[in-house]
Amino acid sequence: MLTEAVKVPLVDTTSPVWFDGTLLPSGDAMLHVLTHSLHNGGAVFEGIRAYDGRLFLGKEHFRRLQHSAELLGYTLPWLVDDLQAAAEAVLWAGGLKDAYVRPIAWRGSESVTVSAQGCRIHTAIAAWDWPVETALGDGTGGLRLVLSDWRRPAPDTAPTASKCSGLYMTGTLSRAAAARSGHDDALMLDMAGHVAETTVTNIVLVRDGRLLSPLPTCFLDSLTKRHVFDLARGLGLSVHEGTVSLDDLDAADEVFVTGTSVELRPVVSLDRPGKHSIWPVGPITTALRKAFRASTRAHA
Repeated sequence: MLTEAVKVPLVDTTSPVWFDGTLLPSGDAMLHVLTHSLHNGGAVFEGIRAYDGRLFLGKEHFRRLQHSAELLGYTLPWLVDDLQAAAEAVLWAGGLKDAYVRPIAWRGSESVTVSAQGCRIHTAIAAWDWPVETALGDGTGGLRLVLSDWRRPAPDTAPTASKCSGLYMTGTLSRAAAARSGHDDALMLDMAGHVAETTVTNIVLVRDGRLLSPLPTCFLDSLTKRHVFDLARGLGLSVHEGTVSLDDLDAADEVFVTGTSVELRPVVSLDRPGKHSIWPVGPITTALRKAFRASTRAHA
């Protein structure tokens, strides 16, 4: 016997969604239950901030979306400029100024076989009002991390350079465990036990006025971190990427994370078996946060 469908809350119910070239009310943008990427984790996506109604690093994000799709063996049916224009249309149609934009592409429901032969590639873009912690008055206290039991996969075991939905399961598990233990996020190691990243952000150490971050060999290379590195160079700071150990982390003067969702947020502690590490919200992190906030309006 069929029953009335249960109405579940959406992330946002006011802004339209661009779906395969058409703007739709968000409640009308639906997928079939046999969508291939739902079963096999083959969607690729991006997170983009809009400031003053304009995309921040938009073209760079859409280029990475294209690259992610290529790493998963398919081609987006839209050019970068088309996708950027579509995202701008979503912002305009929703009356959004400062917003979070989520483009996503996926294999359709024509087949659920592992090979995905004959699956159509779909693309959608949604946007909603999702303020960063600084706008909410909660961006200066710093994050409390806990070491995750899960590790990032080796680059020869998964397409780790892609922003692929299937690669986010370990992050989901790690973040949920961190929340249960009273922490804000989890630190993840790589396959060799070196520092990788948090569940959704790249991590940066500050020591003796120098920035150090793990090489993105087994996780996504952050576009936001690249921008922060440029800002750091503009402030006369040196930046370096390389192998980072937990001992290196302990010896840091300051630690922060960076990514679209948080912009730039200080880290104040890390809990792991037998050890509790702490860091201050230092002057370099504070200066970079100020420079970052100014740059988002300048680039808009």
